Amino acid sequence: MTRLLAVSALLAASLALSGCIVRTAVGVAGDVAEGAVNVTGAAVGAVIPDGDDDKDKD
Repeated sequence: MTRLLAVSALLAASLALSGCIVRTAVGVAGDVAEGAVNVTGAAVGAVIPDGDDDKDKD
């Protein structure tokens, strides 16, 4: 009986915490993707001028 209670408690805990683990993994993946996009955007902005300097010539 004690073993059944322990197994059911472990099962319940694993099901309850699995959502937290998935949410954390998705959040980390989103942060990594956002960082990659920011770095790529900065690199493209450094290579390709966007014409902001035209405002200073007036």
